[in-house]
Formats: sequence, structure tokens, C-alpha cells
Amino acid sequence: MQSDFTWTIRVYYEDTDTGGVVFYANYLKFFERARTEWLRAAGVSQQAMTEAHGVMFVVKSTAVNYHAPAKLDDELKLTVVVERLGRASVHFVQEAWRISGDHQELLSTGRIKVGCVNMRTFRPDMIPESVMQRIQAIPDAAPAGKP
Repeated sequence: MQSDFTWTIRVYYEDTDTGGVVFYANYLKFFERARTEWLRAAGVSQQAMTEAHGVMFVVKSTAVNYHAPAKLDDELKLTVVVERLGRASVHFVQEAWRISGDHQELLSTGRIKVGCVNMRTFRPDMIPESVMQRIQAIPDAAPAGKP
């Protein structure tokens, strides 16, 4: 799967277990960071969205497949692809790749569903139009309501 947005990180000691292998749940943290930087690259500040519109993005569901372990000091490339953009949700496919010279190895694949909710009620709410326009302008972002 191709992605026009990637975010590179390094695996630190705090990310690993006693064997020097990345703890499985930390891939969700890595994916979260990549989505945040993806939004930031589109000019969307989640803090500003919350303050201006009273809504925020929350994770609704995740499914992660693990293909190979990341280890201490590995350099990882994280990808962000919008699979579906709805009026109040975004479905992502994300991947984590180990980068070693010219070689890349797929480590994990995640499917993450994120919903937009009202800050007071935590009930689903529409993604603000200004945010929606910025998301739709990102390469790989599907039009609202279309898979």
C-alpha cells in the first residue's frame, strides 16, 4: 500500500521489554504519533480544533497484526493512509517498517478507527468543515462517506 505521509521514529529503551523487543502495545503509540503528525502536516491542530469547535478525535477501535519484531535502536517508518473518511469518523490503515540502509521490513499493520466526539457529552459529532476540508486535501484521503 502506498502512502504519501510517513513519519520516522527511533526505538528507545523505554519502548522495549527486557529482551530489547518493542512491547506490542507501543505500536499503537507509534501509530498515534504518526496520525498526529499527519494532521499537523495538513495544518490541523487538535488543540485548536478542541478549543474552537468543542470536539476531539478519539480512538474507537484498533486491530494490529504483527509480522516481525522491532528492536532497541531500530529506525522505524510509520505510514498513514485514510481508508474511509466519514462525516464523524476516519478509518486508517497504518504500517510500521524497519529501515536499515536500503532495506525495509514490514513489522506491523494496523487498522484504526477514529471518531469525532463532543467534548462535553462524548457523543459522536461531525468533523468541523474547516478540518474536513484540510483532511480531504491530503493525498490518499477518501471523500467523505466513500470507502
